[in-house]
Amino acid sequence: MRKFGHPRTVVAETAHWTVLARPQQVTLGSLVLACREPATAFGQVSPAAFAGLQGAVAGVEAMLKGFVGFEKINYLMLMMVDPDVHFHVIPRYEGTRRFEDLEFPDAGWPGPPALGAAVEPDAAVLERIVAALRARWTGA
Repeated sequence: MRKFGHPRTVVAETAHWTVLARPQQVTLGSLVLACREPATAFGQVSPAAFAGLQGAVAGVEAMLKGFVGFEKINYLMLMMVDPDVHFHVIPRYEGTRRFEDLEFPDAGWPGPPALGAAVEPDAAVLERIVAALRARWTGA
């Protein structure tokens, strides 16, 4: 989780999952949903963590719906560099969304997310994005 800015990017934690703001915002509100267990393959995740995934996903979707008003949402499990079980959560929308003075386009809409076109806000803006997301988290 350190690769994704832990602990400064932590939005919420459940018993088995940590929700982090993605430092590279593919779209506004892009997250990482990381398993807190020492699993390096999805099949190694405990039954309790699998059961807890539903609540974590429901919490993420409710939080992001209010924050960014997504039209679709993508969950990508791209464990190529970081071996820990995690999903990249990309809220999808047509056009752009704005946070403060920054615009966050969905460069891939309506196709696959354009991961290489992410906006990387400076540390202070990312901190405010994290705070805004935390304020909307209602739990899992």
